[in-house]
Amino acid sequence: MFYRSGNEELATDIAQDTFLRLWEKRETIRLETVKGLLLKMATDVYITRYHKEKRAFNFFNTFVPRETSLTPEDQLNYKQLKSAYEEALRSMPEKQRVVFLMNRIDELKYREIADQLGLSVKAIEKRMSQALEHLKQQLKDKVSHIVLLILTSCLFRRFKN
Repeated sequence: MFYRSGNEELATDIAQDTFLRLWEKRETIRLETVKGLLLKMATDVYITRYHKEKRAFNFFNTFVPRETSLTPEDQLNYKQLKSAYEEALRSMPEKQRVVFLMNRIDELKYREIADQLGLSVKAIEKRMSQALEHLKQQLKDKVSHIVLLILTSCLFRRFKN
């Protein structure tokens, strides 16, 4: 899986998930077919993760702000925030990103995530906390500038009218 993902940590996670699934099906597996099954399962795990991450990265492409009369400045601010968010997700450690996306995109509860990943709820809480802290650190400068611009813009419009 390393040659597909280019990420050693991701490849290790996929291998662990695959062997866990194989272990769960050990009673029904024939020894002659185990190698092919192992490769097929690993590919399926990789593809599933890829699609989940792709959905998360494409979130902003499908999100449309409610206001139809956004000013060019508002549109620029939105694009900057979107770009900063995508970069923050990309730079987030894999284990944190998986938990974050499962919670925020797939809308799974911590218990469901823990069951799927074979971890304790405490471990999921810790990873989620680290993920949120990572986003906070990555976006703090960008968000504060954008929020300041939006507030200034709103106040200016209010006083102008």
